Amino acid sequence: MTPSFSLQRFSLQGRRVLITGSSRGIGQALASGMAQAGAGASVIVCGRDITTLNIVCEHIRQQGGDATPLVLDVTQPATFTAAFASLPAPPDVLVNNAGTEQLCPSMDVDEVLWDRILTTNLKGAFFCAQAAARLMAENGGGSILNLCSLTSQVGVPGAAPYGASKSALVGLTHTLATEWASNNIRVNGIGPGYFKTDLTAAFYDNAAWCQQMQAKIPLGRFGELEDLIGAAVFLSSSAAAYITGQVLYVDGGYLAGI
Repeated sequence: MTPSFSLQRFSLQGRRVLITGSSRGIGQALASGMAQAGAGASVIVCGRDITTLNIVCEHIRQQGGDATPLVLDVTQPATFTAAFASLPAPPDVLVNNAGTEQLCPSMDVDEVLWDRILTTNLKGAFFCAQAAARLMAENGGGSILNLCSLTSQVGVPGAAPYGASKSALVGLTHTLATEWASNNIRVNGIGPGYFKTDLTAAFYDNAAWCQQMQAKIPLGRFGELEDLIGAAVFLSSSAAAYITGQVLYVDGGYLAGI
């Protein structure tokens, strides 16, 4: 029998997508893009400042999308269950995007810096996934997408806490994928390459650094935030129904060229 296939499988039609840290940067781009990925798709825009969240939601609505703000601080796991319960309906997709970074020589890293980065990037991601998975398990399944990093695969001087958190996030993705598959919950990751965001803007002001880094990227350019939307939609959609425990690096070929 010849298998059939429909482009509709790439749609997020009717799905509710909760994105942490989506008031700016990569998270905001994913929220805007995923809200347009199918009729009835809706996004839950999460962050700590309700004013900023409302602005982002209004922008998405002006583009024809459906968006709901949710005040959520990923460093406060005890609040997750109540926050998710306050939603009109549970999420079908969770994107663990919230993260923080601060470059610091490894010999100067103190416990405060280490805890701040690991709490946000790793602890917050796990407990958000746990809270969402409990709801997904009751509703027939879902998809979880973790935002990893090139530092999950390569060492970056001055980024020990960040690299440790993102490397651990890959391991967490593998573990949760195997454990929650029986609940029809898929867990995957995206590893962005070099993208200009609020966290990385300082690098891109250095012309010499830009020239050096672009020379290492086979496609010859830095990533645009729009380049991440297709990967996120695909891994969250029915087209990826048999994909779990994987990390897709969206890096212009950087890792392949090392």
